[in-house]
Amino acid sequence: MTGDETLATEAVRAAARAARAAAPSLAAASDEAIDAALGAMSQALTDAAPAVLAANAEDMRAAEENGLPAGVRDRLRLDADRLKSMAAQLEILAGVEPEPASRKVRDLPGGLVLSERRRPVGVIGANFEARPNVVVDIASQLVKSRNAGVLRTGSAALRSAIALADEVIAPSLKAAGLDPAAIQLVRVPGQAAAYALVREAKLIPLVILRGSGDSTRALAAEGAAHGVRTLAHADGGGVLYLHSSAERVPASALIASSLDRLGVCNRLNLLLLDSQLWDAWLPDITGQLASLGITASLPPHDHPLGYEWALDSDREATVTIAPAASPAEAAAIANDQTSGLAAGIAAADEGAAAEFLAAYTGTGAFWNATTRLLDGFKLFEVPETGINLDAVPGPRGPVTFRDLSLRQLVVTPAT
Repeated sequence: MTGDETLATEAVRAAARAARAAAPSLAAASDEAIDAALGAMSQALTDAAPAVLAANAEDMRAAEENGLPAGVRDRLRLDADRLKSMAAQLEILAGVEPEPASRKVRDLPGGLVLSERRRPVGVIGANFEARPNVVVDIASQLVKSRNAGVLRTGSAALRSAIALADEVIAPSLKAAGLDPAAIQLVRVPGQAAAYALVREAKLIPLVILRGSGDSTRALAAEGAAHGVRTLAHADGGGVLYLHSSAERVPASALIASSLDRLGVCNRLNLLLLDSQLWDAWLPDITGQLASLGITASLPPHDHPLGYEWALDSDREATVTIAPAASPAEAAAIANDQTSGLAAGIAAADEGAAAEFLAAYTGTGAFWNATTRLLDGFKLFEVPETGINLDAVPGPRGPVTFRDLSLRQLVVTPAT
């Protein structure tokens, strides 16, 4: 190991041990204490705003000096409005009914009963991009699910993350009578800490991974090699198919609403235009994109159709446009040539929409609605830890506190 790797490993292990020791405090907490902690975090975002914004200003200054792209700086930036939005989400989460701790499944022979209990994982790790709001999003989901956590963020956001951990999260846990060590932040910068996080199966059995495709896939592979289960959010890119029955004004509105932010995974990435509309609609669509500051990538393409522009900081203001002859063909393109995050159809023809929705096998499917809705808060009114695209049983789509538990089967005598 290099010196940096040794330092990162020691930091992750120390954080994991501290979180593990504090985990029983959350597991045994009452619903009232959990929600009180979340409410306190909401208030602390207001009370500690000067300290948090000052730390974020330092991160922003360093990002500009280091020449980080505009999209990265936008995700890094905090301001009063963003803090207010974060606080509002925490208030809503505090009011969400917890999942039942136990439910009866059925009676068994011999006077026995089978029940299913939900139990916390214990300690969950999370590695995510340099977005300070995600520190609070993930911490709140872990607390709501009664799991301790070890968080690691991109180095560009480390000052902001430390301020949020020290001024918002830890004091709020303490105020609610919970162990403030339950949520740990890895404070060692650099990728070595990310790799250390996915190598500690006994301390951190599950790690949530978010970020760019290549780095997240590499971390998931490293975790698998060390026996660590990961929920990886590596790739994205929304697809919109404009069917021949689509109406121009609503279709235009869908395009615009799907591009309100460019550096997010569920934005419009690939626009499939029905072959019957190609000649008549293409000039208007490219003109609309140009008016939004977006470049259209037209056939013949020198890149895969599903290339995710949000991960290309130099060309994120791009949308790929390609023809599709039918709903089935559009769905096949979305299935085979994109990440499978989300795809939608704009159509007045109900049969065409049904054909597309039946054929598309990805995580989120939409009819006359933007793929930007594939988000934990927009769909479920709770923040998300990430969006899982695994094609296996388990949580798929926006992962929230409801997904961060283990099933335990319990057999007892009937009472």
